[in-house]
Amino acid sequence: MSQKDIIILGIESSCDDTSAAIIKNETILSNVIANQKIHELYGGVVPELASRAHQQNIVPVVDAAIRRAGIDKKEIDAIAFTRGPGLLGSLVVGTSFSKAFALALNIPLLDVNHMHGHVLAHFIDEEGKSKPKFPFLCLTVSGGHTQIVLVKDYLDMKVIGSTIDDAAGEAFDKSAKMLGFPYPGGPLIDKHAQVGNPNAFEFVRPNMKNYDFSFSGLKTSILYFLRGKEAENSNFISQNLNDLCASIQETICQILIKKLIKASKELNIKEIAIAGGVSANSGLRNELKATGEKLGWNVYIPKFDYCTDNAAMIAITGFHQYKKGIFADQTIAAAARLKM
Repeated sequence: MSQKDIIILGIESSCDDTSAAIIKNETILSNVIANQKIHELYGGVVPELASRAHQQNIVPVVDAAIRRAGIDKKEIDAIAFTRGPGLLGSLVVGTSFSKAFALALNIPLLDVNHMHGHVLAHFIDEEGKSKPKFPFLCLTVSGGHTQIVLVKDYLDMKVIGSTIDDAAGEAFDKSAKMLGFPYPGGPLIDKHAQVGNPNAFEFVRPNMKNYDFSFSGLKTSILYFLRGKEAENSNFISQNLNDLCASIQETICQILIKKLIKASKELNIKEIAIAGGVSANSGLRNELKATGEKLGWNVYIPKFDYCTDNAAMIAITGFHQYKKGIFADQTIAAAARLKM
Protein backbone atom coordinates (compact mmCIF):
# COMPACT_ATOMS: atom_id res chain seq x y z
CA MET A 1 0.00 0.00 0.00
CA SER A 2 1.39 3.38 -1.00
CA GLN A 3 1.83 6.08 1.60
CA LYS A 4 -1.00 8.23 0.30
CA ASP A 5 -3.65 5.51 0.60
CA ILE A 6 -6.26 6.09 3.30
CA ILE A 7 -8.53 3.26 4.46
CA ILE A 8 -11.72 4.18 6.30
CA LEU A 9 -14.34 1.95 7.92
CA GLY A 10 -17.79 3.52 7.57
CA ILE A 11 -20.75 2.71 9.86
CA GLU A 12 -24.38 3.67 9.12
CA SER A 13 -27.19 2.98 11.62
CA SER A 14 -29.52 5.98 11.43
CA CYS A 15 -32.78 4.09 10.84
CA ASP A 16 -33.48 0.40 10.19
CA ASP A 17 -30.52 -0.68 8.04
CA THR A 18 -27.22 -1.71 9.62
CA SER A 19 -24.41 -1.04 7.18
CA ALA A 20 -20.60 -1.14 7.13
CA ALA A 21 -18.26 -0.24 4.29
CA ILE A 22 -14.54 -0.10 3.65
CA ILE A 23 -13.19 2.64 1.41
CA LYS A 24 -9.62 3.00 0.13
CA ASN A 25 -9.22 6.64 -0.88
CA GLU A 26 -12.38 7.13 -2.99
CA THR A 27 -12.82 3.49 -4.03
CA ILE A 28 -15.32 1.29 -2.20
CA LEU A 29 -13.85 -2.13 -1.37
CA SER A 30 -17.00 -3.43 0.35
CA ASN A 31 -20.47 -2.17 1.29
CA VAL A 32 -22.54 -4.56 3.44
CA ILE A 33 -26.16 -3.86 4.45
CA ALA A 34 -28.39 -5.86 6.82
CA ASN A 35 -32.08 -5.03 6.34
CA GLN A 36 -34.73 -5.34 9.04
CA LYS A 37 -37.84 -7.05 7.61
CA ILE A 38 -39.71 -7.08 10.93
CA HIS A 39 -40.99 -3.51 10.45
CA GLU A 40 -43.16 -4.61 7.52
CA LEU A 41 -45.52 -6.23 10.06
CA TYR A 42 -46.18 -2.84 11.67
CA GLY A 43 -46.49 -0.64 8.59
CA GLY A 44 -43.44 1.46 9.50
CA VAL A 45 -40.20 1.49 11.46
CA VAL A 46 -40.57 0.71 15.18
CA PRO A 47 -37.64 2.52 16.89
CA GLU A 48 -37.18 0.06 19.77
CA LEU A 49 -37.14 -2.94 17.44
CA ALA A 50 -34.72 -1.13 15.13
CA SER A 51 -32.17 -0.47 17.86
CA ARG A 52 -32.33 -4.07 19.10
CA ALA A 53 -31.76 -5.37 15.57
CA HIS A 54 -28.76 -3.03 15.14
CA GLN A 55 -27.22 -4.53 18.27
CA GLN A 56 -27.58 -8.00 16.78
CA ASN A 57 -26.35 -7.03 13.30
CA ILE A 58 -23.50 -4.59 13.79
CA VAL A 59 -20.67 -7.00 14.68
CA PRO A 60 -21.36 -9.54 11.88
CA VAL A 61 -21.91 -6.72 9.35
CA VAL A 62 -18.60 -5.02 10.20
CA ASP A 63 -16.81 -8.38 10.15
CA ALA A 64 -18.29 -9.14 6.71
CA ALA A 65 -17.26 -5.72 5.36
CA ILE A 66 -13.65 -6.18 6.51
CA ARG A 67 -13.48 -9.72 5.09
CA ARG A 68 -14.99 -8.76 1.73
CA ALA A 69 -12.59 -5.84 1.43
CA GLY A 70 -9.69 -8.28 1.81
CA ILE A 71 -7.94 -6.23 4.48
CA ASP A 72 -6.87 -6.69 8.08
CA LYS A 73 -8.58 -4.49 10.66
CA LYS A 74 -5.14 -3.14 11.62
CA GLU A 75 -4.93 -1.49 8.18
CA ILE A 76 -7.90 0.77 8.95
CA ASP A 77 -6.79 4.39 9.42
CA ALA A 78 -10.02 5.74 10.95
CA ILE A 79 -13.66 4.91 11.59
CA ALA A 80 -16.45 7.14 10.26
CA PHE A 81 -19.95 6.80 11.69
CA THR A 82 -23.35 8.45 11.35
CA ARG A 83 -23.83 10.77 14.31
CA GLY A 84 -27.26 11.97 13.12
CA PRO A 85 -29.90 12.82 12.16
CA GLY A 86 -31.97 9.69 12.69
CA LEU A 87 -33.56 7.48 15.34
CA LEU A 88 -31.67 8.04 18.58
CA GLY A 89 -31.63 4.40 19.70
CA SER A 90 -30.31 3.28 16.31
CA LEU A 91 -27.68 6.03 16.21
CA VAL A 92 -26.47 5.15 19.73
CA VAL A 93 -25.67 1.59 18.62
CA GLY A 94 -23.48 2.77 15.72
CA THR A 95 -21.88 5.54 17.76
CA SER A 96 -21.05 3.27 20.70
CA PHE A 97 -19.61 0.56 18.49
CA SER A 98 -17.49 3.07 16.56
CA LYS A 99 -16.09 4.64 19.73
CA ALA A 100 -15.18 1.23 21.15
CA PHE A 101 -13.64 0.07 17.86
CA ALA A 102 -11.57 3.25 17.54
CA LEU A 103 -10.43 3.00 21.15
CA ALA A 104 -9.41 -0.64 20.76
CA LEU A 105 -7.35 0.04 17.63
CA ASN A 106 -6.17 3.50 18.75
CA ILE A 107 -7.41 5.14 15.53
CA PRO A 108 -9.31 8.43 14.99
CA LEU A 109 -13.08 8.88 14.98
CA LEU A 110 -14.95 10.79 12.24
CA ASP A 111 -18.53 11.83 13.03
CA VAL A 112 -20.60 12.22 9.86
CA ASN A 113 -23.92 13.96 9.18
CA HIS A 114 -26.21 11.46 7.45
CA MET A 115 -27.49 14.00 4.90
CA HIS A 116 -23.94 15.18 4.16
CA GLY A 117 -23.18 11.54 3.34
CA HIS A 118 -26.02 11.30 0.82
CA VAL A 119 -24.60 14.29 -1.09
CA LEU A 120 -21.01 13.02 -1.12
CA ALA A 121 -22.06 9.58 -2.38
CA HIS A 122 -21.62 11.20 -5.80
CA PHE A 123 -17.84 11.26 -5.24
CA ILE A 124 -17.37 7.53 -4.84
CA ASP A 125 -15.18 6.28 -7.69
CA GLU A 126 -17.18 4.38 -10.31
CA GLU A 127 -15.86 3.36 -13.70
CA GLY A 128 -17.17 5.60 -16.48
CA LYS A 129 -19.13 7.85 -14.12
CA SER A 130 -18.42 11.57 -13.90
CA LYS A 131 -18.64 13.53 -10.65
CA PRO A 132 -20.37 16.89 -10.02
CA LYS A 133 -18.30 20.05 -10.36
CA PHE A 134 -18.46 22.71 -7.65
CA PRO A 135 -20.67 24.56 -7.07
CA PHE A 136 -23.66 22.30 -7.66
CA LEU A 137 -27.20 21.89 -6.41
CA CYS A 138 -28.24 18.62 -4.80
CA LEU A 139 -31.87 17.68 -4.24
CA THR A 140 -31.76 15.29 -1.26
CA VAL A 141 -35.03 13.42 -0.86
CA SER A 142 -35.80 10.62 1.57
CA GLY A 143 -38.42 9.39 4.01
CA GLY A 144 -37.39 11.95 6.59
CA HIS A 145 -35.86 14.82 4.59
CA THR A 146 -36.48 16.93 1.51
CA GLN A 147 -33.83 19.58 0.88
CA ILE A 148 -32.11 21.58 -1.83
CA VAL A 149 -28.46 21.88 -0.90
CA LEU A 150 -25.98 24.34 -2.38
CA VAL A 151 -22.69 22.45 -2.45
CA LYS A 152 -19.61 24.69 -2.74
CA ASP A 153 -17.02 22.08 -1.73
CA TYR A 154 -16.80 18.63 -0.14
CA LEU A 155 -17.31 20.04 3.33
CA ASP A 156 -18.91 23.40 2.48
CA MET A 157 -22.67 23.00 2.03
CA LYS A 158 -25.74 25.09 2.76
CA VAL A 159 -29.39 24.00 2.85
CA ILE A 160 -31.24 26.66 0.82
CA GLY A 161 -34.64 24.97 0.80
CA SER A 162 -36.38 22.29 2.86
CA THR A 163 -39.83 20.93 3.67
CA ILE A 164 -41.80 22.87 6.28
CA ASP A 165 -43.74 19.73 7.27
CA ASP A 166 -43.51 16.25 5.75
CA ALA A 167 -40.85 14.76 3.50
CA ALA A 168 -41.41 13.58 -0.07
CA GLY A 169 -40.55 10.00 0.89
CA GLU A 170 -43.20 10.04 3.61
CA ALA A 171 -45.72 11.40 1.10
CA PHE A 172 -45.00 8.38 -1.12
CA ASP A 173 -45.29 5.90 1.76
CA LYS A 174 -48.47 7.44 3.26
CA SER A 175 -50.09 7.59 -0.20
CA ALA A 176 -49.15 3.94 -0.71
CA LYS A 177 -50.83 3.06 2.59
CA MET A 178 -54.01 4.81 1.45
CA LEU A 179 -53.91 2.66 -1.70
CA GLY A 180 -53.61 -0.51 0.38
CA PHE A 181 -49.93 -1.27 -0.24
CA PRO A 182 -47.75 -2.81 2.50
CA TYR A 183 -44.77 -0.92 3.98
CA PRO A 184 -42.55 0.31 2.40
CA GLY A 185 -44.99 1.36 -0.29
CA GLY A 186 -42.98 3.98 -2.20
CA PRO A 187 -41.31 1.43 -4.52
CA LEU A 188 -44.71 -0.17 -5.23
CA ILE A 189 -46.15 3.18 -6.32
CA ASP A 190 -43.16 3.50 -8.66
CA LYS A 191 -43.77 0.02 -10.09
CA HIS A 192 -47.46 0.62 -10.84
CA ALA A 193 -46.83 4.18 -12.05
CA GLN A 194 -44.73 2.87 -14.93
CA VAL A 195 -47.85 1.47 -16.64
CA GLY A 196 -50.28 4.22 -15.58
CA ASN A 197 -51.38 7.60 -16.94
CA PRO A 198 -49.66 10.41 -14.97
CA ASN A 199 -52.33 12.91 -16.07
CA ALA A 200 -55.36 10.82 -15.10
CA PHE A 201 -55.99 12.60 -11.79
CA GLU A 202 -55.01 15.99 -10.42
CA PHE A 203 -53.92 16.69 -6.86
CA VAL A 204 -52.95 19.77 -4.86
CA ARG A 205 -49.51 21.23 -5.57
CA PRO A 206 -48.59 23.63 -2.72
CA ASN A 207 -46.78 26.77 -3.84
CA MET A 208 -44.30 27.60 -1.08
CA LYS A 209 -42.05 30.64 -0.89
CA ASN A 210 -38.42 30.55 -1.97
CA TYR A 211 -37.08 26.99 -2.32
CA ASP A 212 -39.14 25.36 0.44
CA PHE A 213 -41.53 22.42 0.11
CA SER A 214 -44.75 21.20 1.73
CA PHE A 215 -46.36 17.78 1.37
CA SER A 216 -48.97 17.64 4.18
CA GLY A 217 -51.60 19.34 2.00
CA LEU A 218 -50.95 16.91 -0.83
CA LYS A 219 -51.48 13.92 1.47
CA THR A 220 -54.76 15.41 2.72
CA SER A 221 -55.84 16.07 -0.88
CA ILE A 222 -55.21 12.45 -1.84
CA LEU A 223 -57.02 11.15 1.26
CA TYR A 224 -60.20 13.15 0.63
CA PHE A 225 -60.13 12.39 -3.09
CA LEU A 226 -59.95 8.63 -2.45
CA ARG A 227 -62.65 8.76 0.25
CA GLY A 228 -64.99 10.59 -2.10
CA LYS A 229 -64.41 8.23 -5.01
CA GLU A 230 -64.74 5.10 -2.86
CA ALA A 231 -68.05 6.39 -1.51
CA GLU A 232 -69.31 6.35 -5.11
CA ASN A 233 -67.53 3.12 -6.14
CA SER A 234 -66.01 0.74 -3.57
CA ASN A 235 -63.72 -0.72 -6.26
CA PHE A 236 -62.38 2.65 -7.43
CA ILE A 237 -58.82 2.13 -6.15
CA SER A 238 -58.39 -1.37 -7.57
CA GLN A 239 -59.90 -0.33 -10.90
CA ASN A 240 -57.65 2.73 -11.23
CA LEU A 241 -54.56 1.64 -9.31
CA ASN A 242 -51.96 2.21 -12.03
CA ASP A 243 -53.33 5.63 -12.97
CA LEU A 244 -53.56 6.67 -9.30
CA CYS A 245 -49.93 5.67 -8.71
CA ALA A 246 -48.77 7.46 -11.85
CA SER A 247 -50.70 10.63 -10.95
CA ILE A 248 -49.44 10.70 -7.36
CA GLN A 249 -45.86 10.10 -8.48
CA GLU A 250 -46.10 12.76 -11.18
CA THR A 251 -47.44 15.31 -8.67
CA ILE A 252 -44.63 14.70 -6.15
CA CYS A 253 -41.94 14.73 -8.83
CA GLN A 254 -43.23 17.98 -10.36
CA ILE A 255 -43.27 19.69 -6.95
CA LEU A 256 -39.60 18.72 -6.50
CA ILE A 257 -38.45 19.57 -10.03
CA LYS A 258 -40.23 22.95 -10.04
CA LYS A 259 -38.20 24.16 -7.05
CA LEU A 260 -35.00 22.77 -8.50
CA ILE A 261 -35.60 24.72 -11.73
CA LYS A 262 -36.22 27.89 -9.72
CA ALA A 263 -32.99 27.47 -7.74
CA SER A 264 -30.97 26.63 -10.85
CA LYS A 265 -32.17 29.73 -12.72
CA GLU A 266 -31.83 32.18 -9.83
CA LEU A 267 -28.38 30.93 -8.77
CA ASN A 268 -27.22 30.31 -12.35
CA ILE A 269 -26.06 26.76 -11.57
CA LYS A 270 -26.43 24.00 -14.14
CA GLU A 271 -24.63 21.24 -12.21
CA ILE A 272 -27.58 19.35 -10.71
CA ALA A 273 -27.59 16.18 -8.58
CA ILE A 274 -30.11 14.14 -6.62
CA ALA A 275 -29.52 11.95 -3.57
CA GLY A 276 -31.38 10.03 -0.87
CA GLY A 277 -33.81 7.13 -0.94
CA VAL A 278 -36.35 8.81 -3.23
CA SER A 279 -33.62 9.38 -5.83
CA ALA A 280 -34.12 5.68 -6.67
CA ASN A 281 -37.61 6.53 -7.96
CA SER A 282 -37.77 6.02 -11.73
CA GLY A 283 -40.23 8.87 -12.21
CA LEU A 284 -37.97 11.39 -10.50
CA ARG A 285 -34.94 10.13 -12.40
CA ASN A 286 -36.72 10.42 -15.73
CA GLU A 287 -38.13 13.87 -14.92
CA LEU A 288 -34.68 15.09 -13.93
CA LYS A 289 -33.06 13.74 -17.10
CA ALA A 290 -35.76 15.27 -19.31
CA THR A 291 -35.55 18.64 -17.54
CA GLY A 292 -31.75 18.52 -17.72
CA GLU A 293 -31.81 17.99 -21.49
CA LYS A 294 -34.29 20.83 -21.92
CA LEU A 295 -32.41 23.35 -19.73
CA GLY A 296 -28.83 22.31 -20.49
CA TRP A 297 -28.08 20.85 -17.05
CA ASN A 298 -25.30 18.41 -16.26
CA VAL A 299 -27.31 15.84 -14.28
CA TYR A 300 -25.85 13.43 -11.71
CA ILE A 301 -27.89 10.47 -10.47
CA PRO A 302 -26.41 8.07 -7.89
CA LYS A 303 -26.05 4.34 -8.36
CA PHE A 304 -29.04 2.51 -6.81
CA ASP A 305 -26.77 1.01 -4.12
CA TYR A 306 -25.96 4.52 -2.89
CA CYS A 307 -29.51 5.93 -2.91
CA THR A 308 -30.85 4.27 0.21
CA ASP A 309 -29.04 4.36 3.57
CA ASN A 310 -25.59 2.81 3.22
CA ALA A 311 -22.18 3.01 4.86
CA ALA A 312 -20.32 3.73 1.61
CA MET A 313 -21.58 7.32 1.69
CA ILE A 314 -20.48 7.64 5.33
CA ALA A 315 -17.05 6.28 4.45
CA ILE A 316 -16.50 8.72 1.54
CA THR A 317 -17.52 11.64 3.75
CA GLY A 318 -15.18 10.38 6.45
CA PHE A 319 -12.39 10.20 3.88
CA HIS A 320 -12.74 13.91 3.08
CA GLN A 321 -12.98 14.83 6.77
CA TYR A 322 -9.86 12.73 7.44
CA LYS A 323 -7.91 14.66 4.81
CA LYS A 324 -8.94 17.94 6.47
CA GLY A 325 -8.14 16.65 9.94
CA ILE A 326 -11.72 17.00 11.18
CA PHE A 327 -11.92 14.38 13.94
CA ALA A 328 -14.18 13.63 16.91
CA ASP A 329 -13.13 12.47 20.37
CA GLN A 330 -14.48 9.87 22.78
CA THR A 331 -16.95 12.35 24.31
CA ILE A 332 -18.96 12.51 21.07
CA ALA A 333 -22.65 11.54 21.34
CA ALA A 334 -25.37 10.64 18.86
CA ALA A 335 -27.71 13.50 17.88
CA ALA A 336 -31.17 12.61 16.53
CA ARG A 337 -31.85 16.11 15.18
CA LEU A 338 -28.39 16.99 13.91
CA LYS A 339 -28.50 19.84 11.40
CA MET A 340 -26.49 19.88 8.21
